[in-house]
Amino acid sequence: MRIFVTGASGFLGSYLAADLVAQGHEVTVLLRPGNYHWRLHEISDRLHKITGTLDDVNSWRRTLQTCAPEAIVHMAWRGVAGADRNSPLQAVNVSDTVCLAQLAAEVGATTFVGAGSQAEYGPYDRAIHEDDVAQPTTLYGMAKLAAGSMAMRLCRERKLRAAWLRIFSTYGPKDADHWLIPSMIRNLRCRQHIALTACEQRWGFLHARDAAAAFRLAITSAEASGVFNVGSPDAPPLRETVMRLRDIVDPGAALGFGELAYRPDQVMVLAANVSRVLALGWKPEVQLDEGLQETVNWHVAAQSSV
Repeated sequence: MRIFVTGASGFLGSYLAADLVAQGHEVTVLLRPGNYHWRLHEISDRLHKITGTLDDVNSWRRTLQTCAPEAIVHMAWRGVAGADRNSPLQAVNVSDTVCLAQLAAEVGATTFVGAGSQAEYGPYDRAIHEDDVAQPTTLYGMAKLAAGSMAMRLCRERKLRAAWLRIFSTYGPKDADHWLIPSMIRNLRCRQHIALTACEQRWGFLHARDAAAAFRLAITSAEASGVFNVGSPDAPPLRETVMRLRDIVDPGAALGFGELAYRPDQVMVLAANVSRVLALGWKPEVQLDEGLQETVNWHVAAQSSV
């Protein structure tokens, strides 16, 4: 299958590109000029590359037409962390997504798949189902919700199959340093004290390889249409996950549980009902202990190569 992917140089996008190439698909990626796309280094010679940005689709539209993609997968997004989640610039992401759905129709693709987020739902005190009411509390979540709704509506009008995959917490090698698991690994390896909340949250973590496999099924399965949750079927107490990670990196390290207060908007349960994606034949393969060990090993190897 010929597949065009935006955001392929990002964390999850790079896993998806590697998964698709490994499965024999012909993958074209959009790469921002001047950036170092290090996450794609191992598969770079197996990718078709278009240099350009989402700000200037017209500069690469004709090149994409010659690639004749059967599916367009939109993984790119601006402002995914920190204060950027409440930046008015989130609105630009909505326009980008709708424009790409329209572009999919114009270049003859039959499938559009987009990366949504659990932030579209807002807080729940139980596992979230796709039918639950979406009540986002950040501009990021609102923009994801609007982008998915508008893109799927446009795809229905243009007779494209569309799937919108709401991603819950993912982890694995090559993740950005500011997220919990990479930052804990770094601090534990440097013997720095780690101040934490009481970590009573129930929090599911899904390895990025498993998330990529879910996206591949949504791209290639004719019955995959609509909204799908992509997350871990299990959501153990966060304290357990933190201690498992500590025991891998530095079993003797003290952890500062309770030294930080919960934020006023603290999400206490981040758990996904994944029955819809399971029905496509998806099943997560990476156990948490295995994935944490792999992630730690990658950080050690990356540091030693510097």
